Amino acid sequence: MDITKKYNQKELTLSVEGRIDTITSKDLENAIDEEFGNFDSLTMDFTDVNYISSAGLRVLIVAHKKLKNEDIPFSIKNVNDTIGEIFGISGLDKILKIA
Repeated sequence: MDITKKYNQKELTLSVEGRIDTITSKDLENAIDEEFGNFDSLTMDFTDVNYISSAGLRVLIVAHKKLKNEDIPFSIKNVNDTIGEIFGISGLDKILKIA
């Protein structure tokens, strides 16, 4: 998995590429934690994400809760059909803002 960080003023976009699984989910969590406090909104671009496991879903839930507590907008964009289906089955499509 590769993560590219891009700032537009205080808006952070994390472009994620590859698999978010048990092994790589900690890297995603660390990428968010490293930037926490430096941004006013967070968007994750899932254009190139081809798989997400329950460990990856957990990272998204933890990030959502942490950001919600700070009133920081959080969204995920460019979700493919497979990942969208996983969000739907897990119910995360009702919790997370998916654009």
